[in-house]
Amino acid sequence: MAMERANLLNMAKLSIKGLIESALSFGRTLDSDYPPLQQFFVVMEHCLKHGLRGETKSFLGFNKSLWGPLELVEKLCPEAAEISASVRDLPGLKTPLGRARAWLRLALMQKRLADYLRLLITRKDLLSDFYEHSALMLEEEGAVIVGLLVGLNVIDANLCVKGEDLDSQVGVIDFSMYLKNDIDDYRSEERNSQIASILDQKNYVEELNRQLNSTVHGLQGRVDSLEKSNSKLIEELAIAKNNIIKLQEENQQLRGENSLILLKTQQHLEVTQGDVSVERDTYKQSRQGLDEMYNEARRQLKEECQLRQDVENELVVQVSMKQEMELAMKLLEKDIHEKQDTLIGLRHQLDEVKAINVEMYQKMQSSDEEMKKKNDMITRLEEKTNQITATMKQLEQSDKDLLSQTRTLAMSFVKCASTDTEHQYKLVKDISF
Repeated sequence: MAMERANLLNMAKLSIKGLIESALSFGRTLDSDYPPLQQFFVVMEHCLKHGLRGETKSFLGFNKSLWGPLELVEKLCPEAAEISASVRDLPGLKTPLGRARAWLRLALMQKRLADYLRLLITRKDLLSDFYEHSALMLEEEGAVIVGLLVGLNVIDANLCVKGEDLDSQVGVIDFSMYLKNDIDDYRSEERNSQIASILDQKNYVEELNRQLNSTVHGLQGRVDSLEKSNSKLIEELAIAKNNIIKLQEENQQLRGENSLILLKTQQHLEVTQGDVSVERDTYKQSRQGLDEMYNEARRQLKEECQLRQDVENELVVQVSMKQEMELAMKLLEKDIHEKQDTLIGLRHQLDEVKAINVEMYQKMQSSDEEMKKKNDMITRLEEKTNQITATMKQLEQSDKDLLSQTRTLAMSFVKCASTDTEHQYKLVKDISF
């Protein structure tokens, strides 16, 4: 294996050296039919096949697949994905070996063959799945060959991969191309010196070109970003001007509408003030009526209390009905207390109505919306007034019912009492009154 690696390294040196020398003398742009270029691909194929695991039998003998390790390059370098995709899309390729040969030709045309193989030999953990331990790609000879491939960047290759039959080609090395005499050696030394100087100049120019390209790309990126930002600022300025014009028009329109609304509000406020004054007078009259009703209810309550006292004095004499009379009087007292609480609640409601009326009078000049709220409050006051009136009517009805119940109870007591007829007649007359 060591002898094979040394022979392949020497052949790779001769092939790369002969290709560069012939390209410089013949012309730097080479095509697929150029013999030194064909021999270079044959030598590279033998170098990549050395120590490859897994052999597949074909019609031409044992054929080792190179596509497996070369396919790993796209995982290590995303830029190689384009070459792998192009190789997979070629319609004439049916075997993995044909795809590997096409990949080598495309990488050479891209001038990235040395870079891709350098990335590949650095990952020996991945290559160990495809190559044996003493294979050329896993030893120092592989790194030397990859270093020699850098010199091929001076060559421009124009290869037609699509129409070429790469599946059935047989790779045979032509050693006659590398056998030379002394004269050729002397000439080759002169050519080597010329090539070295040319390569130095070429490397300098390429490095300068790369720096200039990077500078140009950076400046172009900055120009693009400035143009985009400038266009955005121009668009934003135009939009801002349009918005300012629209806002000015809307401001004028709103001012006109505001003046119209102010006039309407003042007119409506004057009308509302007149209505409120009329309603306030009406409310004062209704409040006077409620005060009169309250005084009348209070007078009736006093009369009922006096009547209750008289009935109690008459019922004290009746010893046999004492317990029933006390129970009835407790019920009457409870009812009277409830009426007093009701009257107190009505008084509080009247006070609240007065406070709400004062507050409405103070706030009736605020706005149209507040006037609507006051109208609603006045409506609620009217409802409360109606409720108070209904409550007073219910109190009158309850008083009448209480009087009727008291009268019935007194009649029953009178019938049960063992007094004289005149006393009974007087008691009934008083109760009826």
